[in-house]
Amino acid sequence: MADHNELGRNGEEAAVKYLVSKGHRIVAQNWRFHGYEVDIISEDGAYIVFVEVKTRTSVLWGNPEDFVGKQRMRRMIQAAGIYLKMNAIDRPARFDVVALVWNSQGMNIDHIEDAFLPFL
Repeated sequence: MADHNELGRNGEEAAVKYLVSKGHRIVAQNWRFHGYEVDIISEDGAYIVFVEVKTRTSVLWGNPEDFVGKQRMRRMIQAAGIYLKMNAIDRPARFDVVALVWNSQGMNIDHIEDAFLPFL
């Protein structure tokens, strides 16, 4: 497995542990449907939370969360709509980003709740 794939997988596992420690109940990991993908789907209180995880080894080129662009947001929003409809879920949705910097000095996790809103 390529190093960047392993880094991403390890980042997602660390994000799951972090979210669980904050009281989230993990519903799905790496949920996929016809080309749509969401890294983590969890429940947090009244919310169903769709989480994008970004893991980097350095902030030399920017913070991990800076790499969640409009196209990725749009795809997550579409995926969330499909997931909610497929599972007949009538709860408020939230879109979070978990940004990790993981290097020889350790790991830093930044959880950005309500990182973006669905486009109107």
